[in-house]
Amino acid sequence: MGNRPQTLYGIGDSPVGLAAWMLDHDSRSYALITRVFDGQPEGLTRDDILDNVTLYWLTNTAVSSARLYWESKLAFFAPKGVPLPTGVSAFPDEIYTAPRSWTERAYPKLIHYNRLAKGGHFAAWEQPAVFTEELARPSGPTVRRLRRAEPARF
Repeated sequence: MGNRPQTLYGIGDSPVGLAAWMLDHDSRSYALITRVFDGQPEGLTRDDILDNVTLYWLTNTAVSSARLYWESKLAFFAPKGVPLPTGVSAFPDEIYTAPRSWTERAYPKLIHYNRLAKGGHFAAWEQPAVFTEELARPSGPTVRRLRRAEPARF
């Protein structure tokens, strides 16, 4: 995106433009996504890539999904001080893998932080089993705590 911002024009104009934008997101994601076309079996399949592009295209959500980049362009790396209990999974091939020290400042109520062995910007897509496990980890203690709590009285 940073090297070829003109690919943004294509995301709403054609499925091919959308695919180009997704493949050209960043250099590491590009390498992870395109390896399937070089015959490397790990990770995504060609069908996975086409399914994802099709999902964004048919639901017309490519432009709205890109809005996050526009909204967070100024103080992206400034700690936010989010007051909610938060879990962070740090994937090694992410565009920016947040160190724990920064994460603790940004999320004072950090209840889970884990540096993972695999995964990048599209971790849910590239490593779905690991991503799903990570989603459940922070909520485990919270769910157990809620189960022990007394029922609400109205």
